[in-house]
Amino acid sequence: MLDSSQFLTPVQIVAELDKYIIGQHDAKRHVAIALRNRWRRLHAPLDMQREIVPNNILMIGSTGVGKTEIARRLASIADAPFTKVEASKFTEVGYVGRDVESMVRDLVEQSVNMVKQRRKEAVNVQAAQAVEDIILDALIPPVTGSSLSRAPGFGPASDPNAVPDSDQELNERTRERFREKIRAGELDDRKIEIQVQQNPTAGIGVVGGSAGMDEASMAGLQDMLGSMLPKKTRKRKVTIAEARKILLDEEAAKLIDMDEVKDEAIRLAENAGIIFIDEIDKVASRSGKGGGGPDVSREGVQRDLLPIVEGSAVSTKYGIIHTDHILFIAAGAFHVAKPSDLIPELQGRFPIRVELQSLTKEDFYLILKDPKNALTKQYEALLQAEEVHLSFDDSALQRLAEIAFDVNTDVENIGARRLHTVMSRLLNDILFDVPDRIGPNARILITRELVDERLQSMVRNRDLSQYIL
Repeated sequence: MLDSSQFLTPVQIVAELDKYIIGQHDAKRHVAIALRNRWRRLHAPLDMQREIVPNNILMIGSTGVGKTEIARRLASIADAPFTKVEASKFTEVGYVGRDVESMVRDLVEQSVNMVKQRRKEAVNVQAAQAVEDIILDALIPPVTGSSLSRAPGFGPASDPNAVPDSDQELNERTRERFREKIRAGELDDRKIEIQVQQNPTAGIGVVGGSAGMDEASMAGLQDMLGSMLPKKTRKRKVTIAEARKILLDEEAAKLIDMDEVKDEAIRLAENAGIIFIDEIDKVASRSGKGGGGPDVSREGVQRDLLPIVEGSAVSTKYGIIHTDHILFIAAGAFHVAKPSDLIPELQGRFPIRVELQSLTKEDFYLILKDPKNALTKQYEALLQAEEVHLSFDDSALQRLAEIAFDVNTDVENIGARRLHTVMSRLLNDILFDVPDRIGPNARILITRELVDERLQSMVRNRDLSQYIL
């Protein structure tokens, strides 16, 4: 975990983020340093590893400027468990709603899924061989009688039901021919009957669970019941292609030690996990001094968040996880409240503050042109599925950027999300006409004139623009 040969340097991390996110260089630098520091901590002397805590980051910026995308891409680069939560969805302890510890449980769940997937990939060949044998047995059951005929006390004279060697050989040759057909996919549509496992706890509820048990306890009790109850199977008639998918998961699960998975997942979440807390400004007390009504609830959520961010032990159905070295990235627009309106203790747990800049026309142009996942490239890929070639000339991209920027200025600034609206409005007619009116091998070039023709009313008519998100 966090091997230096695979773990990127800060400069390399920023270069990776640049492939998907335009601008925001300060934010990229801070998250790159935070990510590299995780590898540095694990290679520090053992007595210091416990003392080095992550510098959590508070991102301040309007909607659509890239806060969430930076955090999500960071987790992807690190191949680390990541969960995004909205602070406004939490409620103070004692009230109905999600408690703050649920975000840690979500992170552990992500971590377990990641480790399970890695283990599955490691045993995939072995599991696939087992699945192939099961499917082959369902098609051509093996003949075992001839092996008995050669054993002491068995044979044609003593066992009239013994199968001659020639039948055994014929059966083996037939099985091998069918094995080749299975591997080639020639029999994928043929139906066979297989035994599939059922969840023994399906349909079993925990009486009074919501009144006296938390989410982790209920999940743990269900897992315990599942391990105690006998495994049930039922017959299903499915195609070979479906059987392969169903059985592959079951056979891979048999080859994976879940206790090892849980232990590794907990370690991964503790040392590499990233929790992104969005809308942190929504739980800030606008006066900065608390008060009555909703401000009390907001401050209560902050105080519940505090021990999680400071470092505490949280019970999950996979075991206890310590949050001391999880990286927390909080974000908010802070249009009404200010970062200083957060309680001082929570402010102190986010020592790195970075302000993301509003997007300019040039940024919009680059967002449409440069990223690997640019909207223009996404639409090109969608139409390529219909064998229609879509392309944009440079002047069209510049005009689209101008329109998105102007609408944000005149109506409401929603950042890069405005480009989704603009591109959808521009291309909806084309998407509707393909393939009925625009057939395969068609070539469509989006020009500045076409952009003006289809979108000019969107800019001129402010009343209409107000209804466009």
